[in-house]
Amino acid sequence: MRNFVQPGETLTIPAPAAVVSGGVVIAGKIVGVAAGAADSGKPVDVVTEGVFDLPKVGANAFTLGADVYWDATDKLATTTSSGNTRLGVVVAAAGSGAATVRVRLTGF
Repeated sequence: MRNFVQPGETLTIPAPAAVVSGGVVIAGKIVGVAAGAADSGKPVDVVTEGVFDLPKVGANAFTLGADVYWDATDKLATTTSSGNTRLGVVVAAAGSGAATVRVRLTGF
């Protein structure tokens, strides 16, 4: 196939804002986790598939299989859908005292 570019699990895109390695990146419908740090507008590799431990809202409890959303203002995973971007689903329950939640990204 001469028109094949790449598998697509990791995409190199201009960073929509400054990002740290392991930080959530949202660029339109592209949602993933940065494989490295980048300044705004600079190339960043974004992993769009896989399972990641992400920081979460401390008061939120996540149940197995529940939807996970990203609060871009606070840079935390949340159970609140309103005004937030869907990241994926919980693959390991996380109680209200936990600092992180294990999320399987669902792509875009």
